Amino acid sequence: MRLVLASASPRRVDLLARIGVTPDAIRPADIDEEPLKGELPRPHALRLASEKAAAVAALEPDALVLAADTVVAVGRRILPKVEDEATLRTCMALLSGRRHKVLTGVALAAPGQKLRTRLVETVIAMKNLSAEEIDYYAGHGEWRGKAGGYALQGYGEVYVRFIAGSWSNVVGLPVAETRHLLKSAGYPLA
Repeated sequence: MRLVLASASPRRVDLLARIGVTPDAIRPADIDEEPLKGELPRPHALRLASEKAAAVAALEPDALVLAADTVVAVGRRILPKVEDEATLRTCMALLSGRRHKVLTGVALAAPGQKLRTRLVETVIAMKNLSAEEIDYYAGHGEWRGKAGGYALQGYGEVYVRFIAGSWSNVVGLPVAETRHLLKSAGYPLA
């Protein structure tokens, strides 16, 4: 059975490899990822994952299509994927000394079957960050393109004082739930 990953994320490819899965193709979905007016973080993550899976499934109708979207939320506020240093500093100041949620929606489109979805939530608490720590992290550059502006799999981990839930979810793909989705669709896994 052919598997297409609807993501350009090298982290998702690496996480799939941890469960013995290598996508046959990588075909990122081209959708608008802006939150809808009043959209809350959970429905936002699920909607984006579902739209990505559906968009690529329309182009790959005979394949399994796996898509995911990871959202960082402080309360009801969805933090952006950070592309510039000013946004990074705003996000880091907001996360400093607070708990937040990392939500990943995972969607699997299988030919002739209903779209399968899962939502995984991880709670993280950041330490209080000094201006010097934020400056230092800004110099790393690993934050670019990351939801909320930090990479748990990188230097950003040193600022995390508490994590409850799936580490792989925070990196971008909850492997246990993804494995279950693939198995339920008949994808061959041990």
